[in-house]
Amino acid sequence: MPKKFMKRYLPSREKVQAMQSLGFLGDILNEPNLWHINRHSVARAFLIGVFFCFIPMPFQMLAAAFFAIWVNANLPLAVVLVWISNPVTMTPMFYFNYKVGAWALNRPVLSFDFQLSWPWISERLLDIGIPLYLGSLIVATLAACVAYLAIQYLWRRKIRTDWRDRRQARKEVRPPSRNQAS
Repeated sequence: MPKKFMKRYLPSREKVQAMQSLGFLGDILNEPNLWHINRHSVARAFLIGVFFCFIPMPFQMLAAAFFAIWVNANLPLAVVLVWISNPVTMTPMFYFNYKVGAWALNRPVLSFDFQLSWPWISERLLDIGIPLYLGSLIVATLAACVAYLAIQYLWRRKIRTDWRDRRQARKEVRPPSRNQAS
């Protein structure tokens, strides 16, 4: 995996610990596994970050950070991955989640004639909210599992390729032995 790329763009432990707003966490941020970039911590970070990016809820980054700390995943990566759902991608993602939820519940997809009024929201909350959250759970679980397995596979593949390349380079550099020369 692009370990150097991740180290270059993810904040360091020292940088995060220097933030005064996170002082209430105390020694939790001193856990070294939260900052390591290895196959397991990165795969868990992808699992958590991708899961929470598909869940429509406020403070997705806090939830991702909490779970990353809980399972010793790479903390900065888990929090950054939540931003897959950003103001540009949120609408199509959640509409797709709603359609999946409506399909799973065998309900028709309702047309969205949105009105910013309390009566409209309270009237439509259950009609839209239940399929949206069910679809979000389905899509989030599937996408998170695929991301976890993909990172595990790609990381292992990269290591095998590096080993093979190093072995090949050693064979090319190694001088012929005395037995082969005679």
